Amino acid sequence: MRARETTSAPLSRPGLRGREAELARLRALVGAVHDGDRGAVVLLLGEPGIGKTVLFDETVSIARDHGFVVSRGRAEELHELAPLASLASGLLHGDPPLLAAADFADLAGHHDQRIWLVERLAQLIEERSAGTPTLIAIDDVHWTDPLSRFALDVMPARLATSPVLWLLAGRQDPRLRGDGPRTTRIPLRPLADAALAELARDVLGGAVPPKVTDLLEGSGGNPFLAAEMLTGIAASDGDGTEPPERLVLGVRGRLAALRPGTLEFLRIGSVLGSAFSLADAAALCGRTAAGLIGELDEAIAAGLLQDDGERLVFRHDLLRQAVYADLAPSARRALHREAASRLVAAGRAPADAVPHLLKSAERGDHEAVRLLGGAAADVLPVMPELAADLSLRALELAPPHTPLAFRVGEQAVTAQTRAGRYTRARETADALLARQPPLDVFARLQSALGDTLWHLDDVHELSRRTTAALAVVTDPAIAARLTARQALAQSRGADLATARHTGERALAAAERAGDREARVLALWGLGEIALNAGDCAAAVEHHTALSAFDAAFLPEEAVARTHQDDFDSARRLLRTAGDAPPRPAMLMWAQGNLNLGLGLLDDAEADLVTAERLEADIGVPNNRVNIRVNLALLAMLRGDREAAGEHLDVVRATVADRPNNGNHAAHQYLEAVLADAAGEHAAAAERLRSAQRDHPFTRWRLLRTQCVEAVRIALHAGDQALAEDLAAQAADHASRNPAVPTARGLAAHAAALAHADRGLLERSVRILTTGPRPLHLAAASADLGRALLTTDDTTAAAALTGAYEAYARAGAGFAADRVRTDLDRAVTRTGRRVAARPRPGQGWKALTASERKVARLIAAGHTNRSAAADLVVSPHTVNTHLASVFRKLAINSRVQLTRLVLAEADTETAPAGRVPGAGPITAPRR
Repeated sequence: MRARETTSAPLSRPGLRGREAELARLRALVGAVHDGDRGAVVLLLGEPGIGKTVLFDETVSIARDHGFVVSRGRAEELHELAPLASLASGLLHGDPPLLAAADFADLAGHHDQRIWLVERLAQLIEERSAGTPTLIAIDDVHWTDPLSRFALDVMPARLATSPVLWLLAGRQDPRLRGDGPRTTRIPLRPLADAALAELARDVLGGAVPPKVTDLLEGSGGNPFLAAEMLTGIAASDGDGTEPPERLVLGVRGRLAALRPGTLEFLRIGSVLGSAFSLADAAALCGRTAAGLIGELDEAIAAGLLQDDGERLVFRHDLLRQAVYADLAPSARRALHREAASRLVAAGRAPADAVPHLLKSAERGDHEAVRLLGGAAADVLPVMPELAADLSLRALELAPPHTPLAFRVGEQAVTAQTRAGRYTRARETADALLARQPPLDVFARLQSALGDTLWHLDDVHELSRRTTAALAVVTDPAIAARLTARQALAQSRGADLATARHTGERALAAAERAGDREARVLALWGLGEIALNAGDCAAAVEHHTALSAFDAAFLPEEAVARTHQDDFDSARRLLRTAGDAPPRPAMLMWAQGNLNLGLGLLDDAEADLVTAERLEADIGVPNNRVNIRVNLALLAMLRGDREAAGEHLDVVRATVADRPNNGNHAAHQYLEAVLADAAGEHAAAAERLRSAQRDHPFTRWRLLRTQCVEAVRIALHAGDQALAEDLAAQAADHASRNPAVPTARGLAAHAAALAHADRGLLERSVRILTTGPRPLHLAAASADLGRALLTTDDTTAAAALTGAYEAYARAGAGFAADRVRTDLDRAVTRTGRRVAARPRPGQGWKALTASERKVARLIAAGHTNRSAAADLVVSPHTVNTHLASVFRKLAINSRVQLTRLVLAEADTETAPAGRVPGAGPITAPRR
């Protein structure tokens, strides 16, 4: 690697006049990433011709001089549907390329799993940048394709601890996510008069005549326009006092000097985009490529086009805009439509034609509707937002009351639902239904709307609509789907026996029809019904069948198995998800539930935080309420009531923004917990009653693990009737699940509290000892120890010690401290007393056990991916842990982390040459 410059370098060319301050900031950022081993983002922003590309090029040169590996790409206006085209334009080129073609081909094969794709791309860049700073530069970022835009929004945060500098130049601020590395925005203003004068002296080589100064005022401080004027003056050998014929005062003046054939060729090229092939232009001109050689030579000689060896490129987008603007709007529209037809006829992908269709198609254009619909179907798995936009545009173009309109309308409803636009999806469906379609179309639309209504939690409307559609449907597959959706709606009601019967009928109908979607819906519905009925064995049965049929539902099976206390199977199942799970956020949610049950609070917190982040990445936070409720309950175990309150604020805001009655019980229970902790016992009890009364279908989900705390809250409020009712429900739940130790143990514990029965406490402890959940056992042991204390029983200390140690191991400091108060009374010999030491908030001792493992592996040279492999966790989780490590240690680079870990290792006993808990410093696994 070449040594970094230590002195300010001179401007490399006149185009940088007036940009000295901006250049100094860019040079400093390159040096900071080079020296600091930490990522940064810089945004060059401004109007066309303002000088972004000149500074962009200079920054690339500076980075190369610093030894950076450089990926330089450019987004193009008409490539908006080509997945990763904007990033690929740079990643696969360069000397050497940042990514190998084989690696990128592997990524392209998974373009329908965008979370996995971005994570894998980040892993590849992390491995490539290990020990070598990297520049990823993209010009015209305002035109990035949606998948590249998604990657740019997410990847800087993933690579915040790697020496990667992101240089993005564009007209508008892309507003990247706020949780990434430091971001520097450099807006480019018009050049000052003094800078324009310096630019003129650079080009003209001497004093600047007053007439030229006056002419430069017409550039508005735009460097490109000013340079065009000055180049024209210099080429004419004039002084500007009497402008020669070739003096170009603007871009259009230059065009006026061209032959008509060349101007026509350029106009057609401007329709094809800022870069186009000669063959495409020839086809649109109705001529052969050889027949355009003269026009091409003139356009290049005039400085309007460049030939990069593969395509023709307008030398600046202002030139293309000027050519394009000279076309009458009707001519533009006609040329775009003709371009689309010719591209399709030439066998090009529909994605190449769609941008032209968006600029030209009119209502009734059946080919445009078909192509837009096909493109929407292609991008739906990876970019549902774009699919929704394309399908809505197709719907606008389709003649109303035609089969074509209803087909693309159904597609639009599905795409909007996938994109999380539930209200708009419902409005689209209702507008189509208002056209009174044929009965079978009516049934299809109601079936497509089913997902939307489920996400809106409007189960009453879902039931009403499916019933109406079932009365007229004739297609067996659609009938099976509607029946399955009806079962889902009934799963939220009180008559779960009827719901189960409906689900079984739906499954039988799906199998007869051979319809995959119907079968998935039926199994899902049966699983939901079993969960709401508190039948854990049936829930496992249906979810196992579902995940065997569709691996995307593997997280649901894992969660169902944890409800049955089968943690070993759940863990094995989650480890089979592979490197590219289709629903990574749900997978992390399942992993978080597993770790919560095992009392691994630190790991559970990382899983839940990661799950929420992954949901935020795709903009569909369906599970945010449940995630935040669990994070708040976890914070209460640690005694962090402030953090719990912050989580509750997020829950309230989410419920207000996205009303979903299915979240009611969890929300109300959390309100009850915090109210009880604040001494507002009556209000807390009322929250419990609300959760029980308004949404009885959720009671089993609440009582599975929270019945004891719910009984405790009721007793604090002096509401014996509520406490006994909750205990009775817990007993009913246990009777449904006799093979689940947690269900039976919690029922005994709840009854013991409600009836002040020490014998039931002893029974609860015995049962929970056979189960996998240490925190439930700790709670029962603590209550038993307190009960024994009142009778001076000598076994009280043993029960309290077991509870204390379980809480302490889990990191539940507040719960441990409460037990210690009673333990101090039970233990008379000071030598046996255990003093809890709260974990500090900053420094090495603030790190959790998992965070220390990650820190040591990263310091040993591992990438996130190889560290995840060593720890048998997801790279997403390692990323979450690493971000927490950096925050707690107040550092910003892996170099600093390595120094701290090595310094810490000096204070510990470890074999020579090794860091505790990590592999050899010089031999990371890849």
